[in-house]
Amino acid sequence: MRSHTIKKGVARSPNRALLRSLGITDREMDLPFIGIANAWNDIVPGHVHLRNLAGKVREGIAAGGGVPFEFGVIGICDGVAMGHEGMRYALPSRENIADSIELMTESHCLDGLVCVGTCDKIVPGMLMAAARINIPAIVVTGGNMLPGYRAGKDLSLIDVFEGVGRVAGGSMTEQELAELECCSMPGCGSCQGLYTANTMACMTEALGMSLPGCGAAPAVDAVKLRIARESGERICGLIEENIRPRDIITKESMENAVRVDMALGGSTNTVLHLMAIAAEAQVPLTLDTFNRISDTTPHLCNMQPAGPHAMVALHRAGGIPAIFHRLAGTLNDSLTVSGKTTLEIARAHPVLDENVIRPLEDPVHEGGGLRILFGSLAPDGAVVKCGAVSMDMWRHKGPAKVFDGEKEAMEAILSRQINEGDVIVIRYEGPKGGPGMPEMLSPTSALMGLGYTRVVLITDGRFSGGTRGPCIGHVAPEAASDGPIGLVRDGDRIEIDLFERRLELHVKPQELKKRKATRTPPQKKISGVLARYAGLVGQANTGAVFR
Repeated sequence: MRSHTIKKGVARSPNRALLRSLGITDREMDLPFIGIANAWNDIVPGHVHLRNLAGKVREGIAAGGGVPFEFGVIGICDGVAMGHEGMRYALPSRENIADSIELMTESHCLDGLVCVGTCDKIVPGMLMAAARINIPAIVVTGGNMLPGYRAGKDLSLIDVFEGVGRVAGGSMTEQELAELECCSMPGCGSCQGLYTANTMACMTEALGMSLPGCGAAPAVDAVKLRIARESGERICGLIEENIRPRDIITKESMENAVRVDMALGGSTNTVLHLMAIAAEAQVPLTLDTFNRISDTTPHLCNMQPAGPHAMVALHRAGGIPAIFHRLAGTLNDSLTVSGKTTLEIARAHPVLDENVIRPLEDPVHEGGGLRILFGSLAPDGAVVKCGAVSMDMWRHKGPAKVFDGEKEAMEAILSRQINEGDVIVIRYEGPKGGPGMPEMLSPTSALMGLGYTRVVLITDGRFSGGTRGPCIGHVAPEAASDGPIGLVRDGDRIEIDLFERRLELHVKPQELKKRKATRTPPQKKISGVLARYAGLVGQANTGAVFR
């Protein structure tokens, strides 16, 4: 056991003295030391209940023959951070989370790790740490929030974001928005739809890093407590069997996760996070992998924000095990932390509701829910949630309306300076230029709330998993790294073609060369963690990981 380094031999008497001050007994000195990385805090709705889950994990570890040691992990609520300068800190927190878990685990020579967390950057950071450290590990995702309810309609956070646009457009009063605000988010858990937090919970299970049923189970369901307890017990088995994250996070399981993502129609952010996890696990994964798997995977689940179904509906339909069942003919038979393989889980879990998990012969869309676009505006790629774009906008050509930042774009949208047919370009919001690649949920929700149906939004920043409509993000190279998006001017014609996966800027190369010679990028005053991040971070097409 790794922990023998700090507890065996005469020279370790001082180390043992410190451990004994914690109440560790002679018997426990011979047992595996297991870390619980707990992202509990009481400012994030997805985290406020994690103390209870971590308590169940502790019980499971003790019952399984291990000694639990719990430590804290930070967590940012993207919804609270959305639409202001705080959003720049969300993606950098992913690297901080991975680093902090590595620091705690390695300095204390832990034998195993249970990660307890939810929400957008926390779970990816935990998976990155697990793959990097490569000691036996399991992830318990905290679960989704139940839908809100008002006037006969299930609600989610996106209804409130889009309500801001409706108020600006005159179709909703401020009083109605205030009522919506008070009843849309009824309790603990990550936001209700298939947004980034819940998509990454599903990806964690699809990768094999959490127990069957964990990804879609609601935060308030007792099944989540049972999974937490079982995860605590199972980590002891993983240590005994010496099964490590890189035995589970392989090329085959990564392809399974991408396939499940395509069937679900998940958040565009999964592309960013799966690339980063693959980098830590030393697994080859490129944007072409997403397109290849998208071509052979139907979009089966019409989930919020594009469709009617909240995460609780997916749970009741059988969750990720039922998705495995539906996709069994195309999945790799990969190992999971449960000890069972993907196909063993698939055989044991049929689909319970075909209105939620559609048959292969009757999908929502023939192809996967995400597509990677390439072209003169995005030589290294861009990402779109095509499953949330109406078919009449899969091809579009229009004039650019260019903004060097989200704030300016939001002001233009709310003041009706945007016309139907326009292509909004928001740049200098990429990993380096933002810095921090902030999400653009406020502008996209405002467009929906105001009733626009034929406006495209393109950015080198990111979109929330709650975004719907023709919104293309992660444009690479970003403007701050001399990407063509930095050369676009108002009125330039931009073409999108989701069928052919193209994103084109219709400006002659000679003209772009002239513009590049005279370009003056905006200067931002940054310091602290953002300055460090901007100096280290790579491009979105490789996961925005540190170089």
